[in-house]
Amino acid sequence: MEISLRLRDPIAPQLVTALRQAIIVSELRPGEALSEKEIAGRFGVSRQPVREAFIKLSEAGLVQILPSRGTFVMKISMREVANARFVREAVECSLARAASRLINPDGVARLRRLIAEQAAAAGRGDYSGFTVLDEAFHQAIAEIVDCDYAGKVVESARAQTDRVRYLSLPGTSPIPLLITQHNAIVDAIETGDADTAATAMRIHLREILNALPRIAAEHPDLFEDEELPAHTRAPRQR
Repeated sequence: MEISLRLRDPIAPQLVTALRQAIIVSELRPGEALSEKEIAGRFGVSRQPVREAFIKLSEAGLVQILPSRGTFVMKISMREVANARFVREAVECSLARAASRLINPDGVARLRRLIAEQAAAAGRGDYSGFTVLDEAFHQAIAEIVDCDYAGKVVESARAQTDRVRYLSLPGTSPIPLLITQHNAIVDAIETGDADTAATAMRIHLREILNALPRIAAEHPDLFEDEELPAHTRAPRQR
């Protein structure tokens, strides 16, 4: 959480961003107790914005506030990760389709630049930086489509999926594979091929289902359940 707060801007949203990222990259571990006093002291702010940040993180399913006991980082729920991914697929495949219709050269250049920065971060072994750039890539597609509500839905869902995504790097979900998938999405968007863009996005977002059981097996102390919802099952053969 090595960030500098902009004291002229609202403090609580900045704390939400900092704490959310710290939880995603396991700097704040599942089950860990969070102290209002300690975090306020670390950032040089009062306890009120820290309390507000805890409430927002609780709404996102990242922390649990237990009256008279404290605030704790929630363990990862396989079920909630799978549900969040399901929502992301529904929204982001539609965004990919719309972007195929609305993209312009500046938008393509922006997406290509983000992919290049992802490759550079991976080359440095900066997996936290890669995660931030991955989020920026997906948000950029929502911004190209000019649907800020969809962007907010995706950001909310990522709070769950990114925790597993970070744990899967660099082994279970090889970064070169993720970058290849990003390039495939942009290739299809650039050529205006909506069906291929949606399919490429779907393949990319389902990658986490391949990694999830292995990650849970490798880190059983970080997970609270092993149940996957029905929608993750393979379709019935007819």
